[in-house]
Amino acid sequence: MKVVILCGGLGTRMREETEFRPKPLVEVGKRPVLWHIMKTYAHYGHRDFVICLGYRGNMIKEYFLNYEALNNDFTICLGHKQSTTYHDVHDETDFSVTLADTGAETMTGGRIKRIERYIDDDTFMVTYGDGLSDVNIQKLLEFHRRHEKLATLTTMRPRSRYGIVNLDNNGQVRQFQEKPVLDDWVNVGYFVFNRRVLDYLSGDTCVLEREALERLAHERQLVAYRHEGFFYAMDTFREFKALNDMWDSGNVPWKVWT
Repeated sequence: MKVVILCGGLGTRMREETEFRPKPLVEVGKRPVLWHIMKTYAHYGHRDFVICLGYRGNMIKEYFLNYEALNNDFTICLGHKQSTTYHDVHDETDFSVTLADTGAETMTGGRIKRIERYIDDDTFMVTYGDGLSDVNIQKLLEFHRRHEKLATLTTMRPRSRYGIVNLDNNGQVRQFQEKPVLDDWVNVGYFVFNRRVLDYLSGDTCVLEREALERLAHERQLVAYRHEGFFYAMDTFREFKALNDMWDSGNVPWKVWT
């Protein structure tokens, strides 16, 4: 089953890291955030990836083209009959990675539409290239199949960034709540789609989260998997620092692989 990862955005809210490289290559624990996402899917047996490229996509291509050299000891024989021998075996040996240029300005739905030719199963998965989670992919797939709808998205209840002050009608402070979990549910990606969802996507300006998902919801073909565990999107430099602090401390909730 194909796993499509959207890696084309500009990452404008964390220019400190993305001015010279795409956000999926920003490192957490000395590994690109994209690598962490792929390791999560691989833990559940899904190792066939399609990477939708946009902003500085050539750098992601170079990362994978040089993956063996970056992750192995090797001996290289120089000269006319150049050859390279790799001496180690890394855990990503059986990954299949299709790197597809989907345009610098293409929206999320348009990127998925552009890689339609690489989707060869009735079901495929999609996620963003900057969100780390311990979502159980196997349970997510089982949920999707059980409901027999065209699309499933993963949701969770976010935690407030601020402490909450509860007041009565006279302004009397009743209680403080330090960054409580909110009641609403938000979309965190980790989608499962039937191939027919591709028919809901139009041209490059198609935004997956707007016209496609809204139409699917209107037709009662979209269900939400409620994730109660960890999710953290790396949208800002502050969040980049927080994820690296988690890694350095050994508290890594999204690391489901060994």
